[in-house]
Amino acid sequence: MSDTSTEAAKSAPESSVPRRRIVIASMIGTTIEFYDFYIYATAAVSVFPLLFFPHGDAGAALLASMATFGMAFIARPLGSILFGHFGDRVGRKVTLVGSLLTMGIATFLIGLLPTVMQIGLLAPILLTVLRFCQGLGLGGEWSGAALLVTETAEEGKRAWAAMWPQLGAPFGFILANGFFLLLTILFNYNSAETQLEGSFLVWGWRIPFLVSILMVVVGLYVRTKLDETPVFARAMARGEKLKAPLAVVFQKNMKELVQGTFIMLATYVLFYLMTTWILSYAIGKTELGLLGIGYRKFLVLQLISVLLFAGTIPLAGKLADKYGRRRLLLVVTAAIMAFGLMFNQLLNPAIMGTGENANTGLMLLFLCIGMALMGLTFGPMSALLPELYPTNVRYTGSGIAYNVSSILGAALTPFAAVWLVRNHGVGAVGLYLTAMSLATLIAIWLTHETGTASLDSEAAQNATAGIETTSP
Repeated sequence: MSDTSTEAAKSAPESSVPRRRIVIASMIGTTIEFYDFYIYATAAVSVFPLLFFPHGDAGAALLASMATFGMAFIARPLGSILFGHFGDRVGRKVTLVGSLLTMGIATFLIGLLPTVMQIGLLAPILLTVLRFCQGLGLGGEWSGAALLVTETAEEGKRAWAAMWPQLGAPFGFILANGFFLLLTILFNYNSAETQLEGSFLVWGWRIPFLVSILMVVVGLYVRTKLDETPVFARAMARGEKLKAPLAVVFQKNMKELVQGTFIMLATYVLFYLMTTWILSYAIGKTELGLLGIGYRKFLVLQLISVLLFAGTIPLAGKLADKYGRRRLLLVVTAAIMAFGLMFNQLLNPAIMGTGENANTGLMLLFLCIGMALMGLTFGPMSALLPELYPTNVRYTGSGIAYNVSSILGAALTPFAAVWLVRNHGVGAVGLYLTAMSLATLIAIWLTHETGTASLDSEAAQNATAGIETTSP
């Protein structure tokens, strides 16, 4: 590195933005993004099979709705490439504004869509396109929010700082599902009965999608008040900007991409079993072999359990800083594997009961265990994945690993779980979770501890060849 670039790097400014504002900007953005994502997930189970996929039997309609739900996960790696390119070249701040707008506008437009009864086949096509756009936005959101806090964190407290955007997941879930719960009460909607002429299915379900635009405006205001992260500013002052971050990360960090993808796998599988699939299994019709619990009753149980999700994320941040990311995640992933072996004992209709006779206490126990484990595995990820990559490909690399894993662990999971229940029983879903978690356990075992690495030194050591071959 030349003397000029060295001096420039030293003079790159630290962030003048108060820490509290950085935390709020990262958390409010991911809360909005996850809120948008979850209202689709909830509607995909309780609304869209009736309004966008009504032909055929109920099971086939649910599978079709779950397939469009999975479309966003195909888009997410593309979003991580698109927004990662600009995040590593232009900066974290402006890219985060773009991802928020993409997600927010798509969500708002879903609330305006006509149904299949109104425009026929075009309705599910448009729904799928907008779902794809949601995935593009979320593909660029998470890694940018994670970098915003990790690249401004105090020494030794990076996992604690990085857990704040992770709280957007349970907060967004509570907002989205709490909103749907309130609407079902106000509109007296019963998911066990088809009420196509009822106000909820005619127009009430649209309200959470339309209201999201107000939250986007708030998120944009907060993010425009930020500075660029000091770690990124120093990397640019050193002359480390790359012309093609995507090419460099595949040339020099393929090992880290594979590791990061499989490290996230168990987290994704667990999360979408505990949020999306379990909703369809719990409220589904008993004649299909499902539990037939009322939608409103189940949503209350789920909202209670999400409080454990929110509570264990800060705990995971503290533990990851104290004991290391690798050691914590090895223990938690082993616990997730054991949890998968309990599905038949906890969820079998013969044990759980169905309809009004369903054992809601047993269901709450299942949800609480899963959500507590979810917080413990999700909490350290926004520190660990960015720490695997140098600064000038960190947005791209962490985003690709996080979102490619979403295809393997999230896009397939609700669909596969519905199929497994129909053909092999609920115990097979637990075995699926255990198998995916084993792959994660191996990936974590083969990964070095990243908690003590300097984000600046990682950039200086690993990026030189890429700069020489790809800089303008």
